[in-house]
Amino acid sequence: MEACGNLACALQTWCPLDLSQEWVDGVWELEFTETEPLDASIEAEIVQTGLSAFTELYSAMLPFATEKREAAESIWTFFMENRISHNALMALFHHFVYKVLKKNVSAQQQEFGLHAAGLYFLLLEVPGSVVNQVFHPVIFDKCIQILKKCWPQESSSNQKRKKEQPKNTQGSSQESSKRARPHRREEVEMDEITQEEEDEENIFFSSEDRRQIRNVIFQVLKNFIRLLSKFSLKEKPECIQNCVEVFVALTSSEPVRYEFQATQARILREMKCIPELAYHGLYLLCSPLHREGDKVLRYVLHQMLCIILMVEVGKGSHHTPLAITPPVVSSRKLAVQFVSLLVDELKESMYPVLRTLLQHICVKVVDKSEYRTYAAQSLVQLLNKLPCAEYASFMAWLYGLTRNAKVSHRVFTLDVALALLELPEREVDGPLAPEHEKFLKHKFLVQEILVARCKDKAPTVRSKALSSFALCLESSATAPSDSIQELLHNTPAVPGVQSHRQSPSTNSSAFSYQRQILNPSAGSEVIHTDSSGEGARSMAEMGFLVSLRNRVGDEKTSVRKSAVQVLVNLLKHCDVEGLQDELSILQDRCRDVAVSVRKQALQSLTELLLAQPQCVQIQKAWLGGVVPAVTDDESSVQDKALECLDRLLLQSIQHHSEGHDADSGQALAWALLTLLDTDSRKLGCYLNKAFHIWSRKDRFSPTFVNNVLSHTEKEHSAPAWMLLAKVAGASPMPDYSTVIEAWERMSSQQSPSEDTLGHILCVIRHIAKHLPQSTRDMVADVLKKKLNGFCWSTMLISPAVDTLQSLCRATAGTPAEEQELLVQASEDVLATCVRHLSDIILKEDGPGRMREDLMVKYVFTLGDVAQLCPARVDQRTTLLILSILAASPSREPRPQAPPGSSVAPASQPLSQVQGVVMPSVVRAHAVITLGKLCLQHDDLAKESVPVLVRELEVGIDGNVLNNIVIVLCDLCVRYTALVDKYIPTICTCLKDPNPFVRKQALLLLTGLLQEDFVRWKGCLFFRFVITVVDPNPEVASTGEVCLVHLLLKRNPTIFYQHFIECIFHFTGYEKHESFNRFPQSDREKRLFSLKGGKNRERRMRIYKFLLEHFTDEQRFNITSRIFENVLACFADGDLPLDMEASELLSDTFEVLSSKEIRLQVLRARADRDQLGEEEELAPARAALQESQKKLLSQVQKRNLIEMIIPIIASLKSALEKNKIPALRELMLYLREVMQDYGDEVQDFFTVDKQLAAELEYDMRRYQEQLAEQQQPVLSLETIPAPACREKDPVAAAADQPFTPRPHAAHTAAPLSLVPKDRPVSASTMDILSSVKKVVESRRWHSSRTTGPLPSDSRPESPVPVRVLELESSGADSESSGAVDLETKRGISTPEQTIPNVTFGSEISYIVSPGQSLPLQSRSRRRAPGSRRGSRAAGQGDNVLCLSLPDMPPPQTSQWNVKSPSRSEDRSASRRPRRQASKKRAK
Repeated sequence: MEACGNLACALQTWCPLDLSQEWVDGVWELEFTETEPLDASIEAEIVQTGLSAFTELYSAMLPFATEKREAAESIWTFFMENRISHNALMALFHHFVYKVLKKNVSAQQQEFGLHAAGLYFLLLEVPGSVVNQVFHPVIFDKCIQILKKCWPQESSSNQKRKKEQPKNTQGSSQESSKRARPHRREEVEMDEITQEEEDEENIFFSSEDRRQIRNVIFQVLKNFIRLLSKFSLKEKPECIQNCVEVFVALTSSEPVRYEFQATQARILREMKCIPELAYHGLYLLCSPLHREGDKVLRYVLHQMLCIILMVEVGKGSHHTPLAITPPVVSSRKLAVQFVSLLVDELKESMYPVLRTLLQHICVKVVDKSEYRTYAAQSLVQLLNKLPCAEYASFMAWLYGLTRNAKVSHRVFTLDVALALLELPEREVDGPLAPEHEKFLKHKFLVQEILVARCKDKAPTVRSKALSSFALCLESSATAPSDSIQELLHNTPAVPGVQSHRQSPSTNSSAFSYQRQILNPSAGSEVIHTDSSGEGARSMAEMGFLVSLRNRVGDEKTSVRKSAVQVLVNLLKHCDVEGLQDELSILQDRCRDVAVSVRKQALQSLTELLLAQPQCVQIQKAWLGGVVPAVTDDESSVQDKALECLDRLLLQSIQHHSEGHDADSGQALAWALLTLLDTDSRKLGCYLNKAFHIWSRKDRFSPTFVNNVLSHTEKEHSAPAWMLLAKVAGASPMPDYSTVIEAWERMSSQQSPSEDTLGHILCVIRHIAKHLPQSTRDMVADVLKKKLNGFCWSTMLISPAVDTLQSLCRATAGTPAEEQELLVQASEDVLATCVRHLSDIILKEDGPGRMREDLMVKYVFTLGDVAQLCPARVDQRTTLLILSILAASPSREPRPQAPPGSSVAPASQPLSQVQGVVMPSVVRAHAVITLGKLCLQHDDLAKESVPVLVRELEVGIDGNVLNNIVIVLCDLCVRYTALVDKYIPTICTCLKDPNPFVRKQALLLLTGLLQEDFVRWKGCLFFRFVITVVDPNPEVASTGEVCLVHLLLKRNPTIFYQHFIECIFHFTGYEKHESFNRFPQSDREKRLFSLKGGKNRERRMRIYKFLLEHFTDEQRFNITSRIFENVLACFADGDLPLDMEASELLSDTFEVLSSKEIRLQVLRARADRDQLGEEEELAPARAALQESQKKLLSQVQKRNLIEMIIPIIASLKSALEKNKIPALRELMLYLREVMQDYGDEVQDFFTVDKQLAAELEYDMRRYQEQLAEQQQPVLSLETIPAPACREKDPVAAAADQPFTPRPHAAHTAAPLSLVPKDRPVSASTMDILSSVKKVVESRRWHSSRTTGPLPSDSRPESPVPVRVLELESSGADSESSGAVDLETKRGISTPEQTIPNVTFGSEISYIVSPGQSLPLQSRSRRRAPGSRRGSRAAGQGDNVLCLSLPDMPPPQTSQWNVKSPSRSEDRSASRRPRRQASKKRAK
């Protein structure tokens, strides 16, 4: 009774007397969809006390819902006794809920609506609510939606900031593109009004308001979940869907700071956060109370999919990705835990639903790296909940997804495989089909997914597969390592795989099974296609390492970068002694064109060296790759190389007393420094650059110098002195006595170590100013004594002279005093050198007493010492050096000229000293000494340069020539005008027989061109570009590097400017008034000639090399220039059409037909067709279309076609008339034009239909001839022949379309008419040989002389004429016109000897050339449909007419036919149009 009393008091506010029954009935009649507004006075009466009316009614109703009471105390009885309508209460509850849902209201109004919804849920919870029809789906759904609607929004400041961002973005885009149209005043006013309305509608709350609303939502949600535990929604699927949507939205409403699990045992009152209540509500909806079958489960997981994928939850197929923040990641984690809980409790009934969820994760994941990684982790966590059978079944489906047509699907499978490899390998825990056992193994993941996708046609997939495999190789987990070890053991190209355990010997069964196409479940629609494009063979079958090498050289930067990581991680597991090629590849990648690949190669090589620090091969590869990178053009690559060098060379060096034998870092540093001082000494110039950069950054402290100095007397003495020599000048040395003691000890030895002594001299040179005067004098005296006694080799002479100069500079106070000291120190040495040279050269018995080693020391010392005192060098000294240079053992022209050529030299050779013949090494040093003297004396340089140039022309010694090139290039820097005119002669060294001389000349000339001491004029460019086809690969690659990476960057138009003249020059065409007119000697022409068919391939390689480095604008312009400057000259008759022009035209048309001259935008279209990946190329396609609009408009295309077609048509006619073989290349180019510009050509042909008909006919005839020439059989082909005149078989053969003489590369192999395994008589061989010679002679004659038929003589109804074609033997003929080879044969062919050789004729008629052929052999026409009326006619059809072998072939008869379409008036009318088009093109 107490409860009823409390309820009566609470209902007084909710049962106003003036509440209209009509209003209540109207609400119910409209099904709670649209209602009339409640009377304001009634609403005011209810809410006048705030929330008291709601809370008091809730407290009064709660006992009736939660406690068991007798029927007399039922709330429904109370309502009836007091005439209280629960319908009216529901209408009032709905009013407050509807008011919140309809528009934005204040925080208090939202609280009213939430409490009203709670009261409705409580009324539903009261027993008997179903009987009294309290449940209504509309009001129930609205009470649920208010939980999501009322969730607190962000503050107004944040919202306004968000609204301002698009405006700023739009403004910036408008400023960057073009000025936007000014807004109208009315539009601005409307925007302001709309903005004000939005601000009024969007009401934002304070922190306290949001906290209050959150608490109310929490309480109402708790009441609703209590209702779900009692009230079944099994028959109300739409309500369940709404509940699921609201719960899923609330799971991410606020962060959760503790772990929880949504289980049945969870006590409701212990729950503290809204997400926990939401997951508990979802759990209840999945219970048997609310679900029947798996529809509810599927809908719940469908909603959870968005949380797992971290995208916005909502309806529709497109979901915007969420920013990856800690709350979003935490929500994903909770969602995965909830799904795992459902799987653990529901077991078998949950497996099909979970499989569908996993499939949807695979196909709907956001195609971004982070999202894929999180999705893969979620998928793997859920996948482990499946038993082995279900797991294997899903892995089979996932394997099919690896060959899906979409790139994003294939990439995600790699993320899944990588995540699965991080877990232990699954064991079989139940019944499993034998064919599915492989899906449980890591071997399958590694070999069939990761490794197999390394050959995918999409670069994104290849890169991802390689990077994933690299991570596997880095992993320390046991199972992946075992499968990888097995892969390496099964790869024959990988020797000595290092493994910590014995790998099982298997036969790569994971690669041998057939790839199955598995159908996915109904929840995921995917297409399974093998997109690799390389068949079903796996990489292991063809050799994994071989395929990896291909990936390292891939065209895509990302693929190369990932392949470098894989290769390095693979080499960590292998013995690299047999993998020198792989180390060379890594070393080459340090010079990759892509910056990211170079940096990755540097990093990977460093990691490989740290993994195997004792491997000498890796040490050398590391030095060869990292040290040269300090001169890289990209500063970031330089910094990376310096970082690696500093890490391994400098940081590990400690004081000798503090070091330990077990210190691997210090041992590696000394090993690398030892290699730099011995085997890798050629890297010294790069190392000097590194130390120079470090010295500017004050990298070397006195402590570091002292640490290095402590090793100079120990086991690492030589590399320590080398390192000290490089750092001594950058940091003060604390103790100089150690250096002087080492100098005294080393200089007193009879055979000191030259390397160590040279480094000590370098150190003394740096510290000379810090030494006492007495020490300087002592060192100087020793140096003068050693130099004067020629005790040291040439390797020590230069350091000794430099040190002597430094000591004199440190002693002197002024430059004059310094020069005086230098003269005093060097004049004795200089005089001694001159005296010894005079005794050998000028005395009769001198050559007999000459020692080569001493002679070299005399000459070398003279050159170095003379630079200290140039005034002491007299004419006698210079003549002695010139005499040595002239004392050549032989004086013959260099062996580049062909045998038998007699070309007189331009001047007489240098006079030789009678009786003196100097060795090559002495003459080579004399050249260097002469160059040093020339740098000090201008007059001597003027006299010596012609001498050196003459020696360059006639000399044959490679050492001498190499040094001459060095001297001349050095003199060009000092005396540019003097040497510049001899640059063409220096360029002849690019064709020297010695590859080293060619490479040296190439590098030296490149340096002069970079510094503008030499300019591109005359033949210099053509001499340079010919190096790219040098027979020596090293010289060719050096030429490409110099041209592309050094010279082209300095002058981007150099290739474009010289391209047309390249065609004239390399074909040797000299009749043009402008091109190929620069002076060159006969010797130069002979050396650099690329004329003739044998050099055609080399010429094309040069043309394509140049075109590959054109921009699209240059490609477009060069096409127009070729037509204007080359083809138009022949078409207009300015240049004669002869056989010299044929080679030029052939090269020109082949260049125009090459793919390298096509615009990149057009080639990108072809690449897109090959790739076939729509989603991957969507951004690229937009950029492609934009570039096409800017670069190649339709107007430009049309102008191009209007210029091309008239010139081609006119030139084709001229080539036919003059029987020029270049007609074949013209037709090939015409075919390319038809394919590329088909629409534009059709538009042009609408104006000139006659020309269109002619070209169409000629193209069809040419295609037929190409098809006939490609048939490798001996057959009788049927071709059209004119019906208007009769002709003999020879004339019929001459009527074949244009057939220029084929190139050697395309010539068919000679036909063997006689089987080799059968005996043949001599008479038979004579007959067959004669036949072969005659037919081949006529075919050659026909290809040289015949052209296409005139347009007016072409037949309207061609008559078949059979001609004999001799091609390379192959399969039997399948032509319908072929004769029966078993029954018909030549009479002259022995019947039993060669039964398989026949000409398809019953009679052979052999005549002499003067005889006339029988009538039946020439008359080949008969009425259509008629059969052979007579024996003569039938016999004539089968007579093969052969001339006598010894007689010359008959001359082909000339046709006197004139085509009206070729009349002069048409030619005259066509030429102005072409000239007009040329003007437009310009």
